[in-house]
Amino acid sequence: MPPIGRAGAVRLFLRRNPWHLQGINGMASVSRQHAVSAKSDSSTADVFAAVENQLMVKVLLIEDDSETAEEITAELTDRGFEVEWSANGIEGLDKARSSRPDAMIVDRLLPGMDGLTVIEALRKDQVRTPVLVLSALGAVDDRVRGLRMGGDDYLTKPFAIVELVARIEALLRRPAESRETTLRVGPLELDLIERTAKRGDRVIDLLPREFRLLEYMMQRSDQLLTRAMLLEEVWNYKFVPATNLVDVHMGRLRHKVDGPDETPMIHNVRGAGFILRAGS
Repeated sequence: MPPIGRAGAVRLFLRRNPWHLQGINGMASVSRQHAVSAKSDSSTADVFAAVENQLMVKVLLIEDDSETAEEITAELTDRGFEVEWSANGIEGLDKARSSRPDAMIVDRLLPGMDGLTVIEALRKDQVRTPVLVLSALGAVDDRVRGLRMGGDDYLTKPFAIVELVARIEALLRRPAESRETTLRVGPLELDLIERTAKRGDRVIDLLPREFRLLEYMMQRSDQLLTRAMLLEEVWNYKFVPATNLVDVHMGRLRHKVDGPDETPMIHNVRGAGFILRAGS
C-alpha cells in the first residue's frame, strides 16, 4: 500500500467524520467568491491550513529511547501523520486519554509504567484505539502476552522503519466496527477487552491468531471472505503466497467454534473462500 500522505489522511478523516465535508465545501465556495481579493485569499488560506491540521491522522508514540522516537517521528511526519511523543508510561497514558489519537505506538519497557500496563488500563477504560507494541522481547510467549493484554500488533526491535509504517497503515485500515468491545453473531460472542470467546455457555479457547481471524470474520458475517483477503488483513501479507496457511488455521478454528452437536457456523465455499453465518 502506498504511504497515506496528506490526501490519504484527508480521505480517512472524512470517511470517519462525514459531517466535516459540508463545512469544507462551504469554505471552498467562500474561497471562490473572494478569489479577487488578496486579503480574502490570505484569510481563506489560513482557514484551510487550520482544517488540514484537524484532518491529519494523529499517532501517539510512547517510547523512552529518544533516538528511536526521533526516527519514527520524522518518518511518520514525512508521510503526513501528526505525531505526539511521550517518553514515559504515566505521561503517555494521560495523553492517550486526553488527546484521543487515531493510533498508538507503545514501547513495552517504559519508565514510570510498563507499556503493557498502559494498554491494559486503556482497554479497561474501553478505549479501542489500535496499538502497535514495540519490544526487544521477541520470544513467542512475549508476543502472545503483548497481544493478550490488548495490543493489536507486535513489532520486535530492531525493525525496519518501513515495516512499522506499513503496520500502522494496516491498523488504520481496520473497519470502525472493530472498535466495539463485544462482537455477537448468533450464539457466538467475542469480548475484545477480555480477549475471550464463547458459543452460548461454552467457552472457546483461542490462540491469538485464531482470535484475530474470528474477529475479522465476525465483523463481516454473511460475507464471502477469500483467502487473499484473509492473508492481507489477518496476516498482513501484501501478496498471495503459495501456502495453505489460511486453510490450516481455518480448520482449527472451525473445530473449536462448531462443536459436534452444533449447527455449523463457519462454511467453506469450495474454490472461493469462507463465510461465517449465524445459523438457524
